[in-house]
Amino acid sequence: MLNSDEGLKKVIGVRSLAANAVNLTVGAGIFVLPAVVASYIGTAGFLAYTLCALLMGMVLLCFMEVGSKIPVTGGVYAYVESAFGPFIGFLANTLFWFGYSVMADAAVANILADSMATFFPAFGHPVARIIFLAILFGGIAWLNVLGIKQGNRLVEIITVAKLLPLLVLIVIGVFFINIENYQVTVWPSVGKLGEVSLILFFAFVGMECSLSASGEIKNPRRTIPRGILLGMLVIFVFYMMIQFVAQGVLGSELALQKEAPLAKVADLILGDFGKVMIVIGAAVSGFGLISGDIMITSRVPYAAARDGLLPRFLAIIHTRYATPHVSIIFYATIGFIISVSGGFRQLAVVASSSMLIIYFGVILATIKLRKNKVEGSFVVPGGLTIPVIALLVTVWFLSNLAISEIIGGLIFLAISSVIFFLMKIFKK
Repeated sequence: MLNSDEGLKKVIGVRSLAANAVNLTVGAGIFVLPAVVASYIGTAGFLAYTLCALLMGMVLLCFMEVGSKIPVTGGVYAYVESAFGPFIGFLANTLFWFGYSVMADAAVANILADSMATFFPAFGHPVARIIFLAILFGGIAWLNVLGIKQGNRLVEIITVAKLLPLLVLIVIGVFFINIENYQVTVWPSVGKLGEVSLILFFAFVGMECSLSASGEIKNPRRTIPRGILLGMLVIFVFYMMIQFVAQGVLGSELALQKEAPLAKVADLILGDFGKVMIVIGAAVSGFGLISGDIMITSRVPYAAARDGLLPRFLAIIHTRYATPHVSIIFYATIGFIISVSGGFRQLAVVASSSMLIIYFGVILATIKLRKNKVEGSFVVPGGLTIPVIALLVTVWFLSNLAISEIIGGLIFLAISSVIFFLMKIFKK
């Protein structure tokens, strides 16, 4: 049975929730995605973005419905636990904060460290790299311990800072567009469109993570649907405009610029200044994603501890700052350890497969909890049509995972199951 979030301050509004959604979604990936899309389907890239936005939108509608019914800290864990009980809830909790979020943070942290090494070769040394990662995770954790207002303010500032270089690129890049570069000579096959949509799907992942701090959201039944929809709209428009400008400026050359397509666009329209601006923007984007995730997802271990699924000390609330400080420090420490021990590719594989399994569980929870009527909560229109389509979409994406990703996910679930039952025996 989920408990209330007594002692936590409700300070997150529509703007803050939307900023968190954007910040947790727009990472360093957008700085290379345009070339990836162009390499698959050329000038028809807008089709893939539109398809992905529609598919992701259906999944998010499920999150909005179940999130407005269960407005407590924990996000996906709280939804799944309410529908299927402590065991499945524990698996969702562990899969979300460790299998997805910590791995994603660690993967992005490795990208940041690599970026720093290109400007300052000293960061290529293992000791300097460890010190950098320790300062990164430790500094963000400290700020979030001081209060969610401070963490929120940092997220809002970084969200603007990461979008500003992209906005400059869009506004100025419009004047360098060659209309002929948009001519679609060959329309993509359904297979090709599906392949690139699978890649793009992960570029839209992250918005739902902002619901992990639901216990600190003001008027959640009103704020959650509006905040998530606003965040989704901002992300979709930005992704489309970036692809539009990159395609219009580079044309057929876009598909060849797989390492840094936006840096190439910026170099052409703004010279060296533009190139540096985009590289710094990518670094800020990665930092913003980690800072936002530590603020939001550190509440998930707290929620599990609050409900007795993890050690109770993780549920301690700071008497002065009213934050789950032990959970924040614990989460950031795990992130630091994983970032030091693993590289980007391995971590990204675990993160991607974990999130798809989580989507599957949340959509099933939405369907099961549909009969629970909560006054003022958001309800997806059309009955079960959208949740069922979202479920089929998630199954399709899961079927496209590599064997290594599937095996990794199953092993992780098996280990988590063993831990759950060992903890039950230990508690008895």
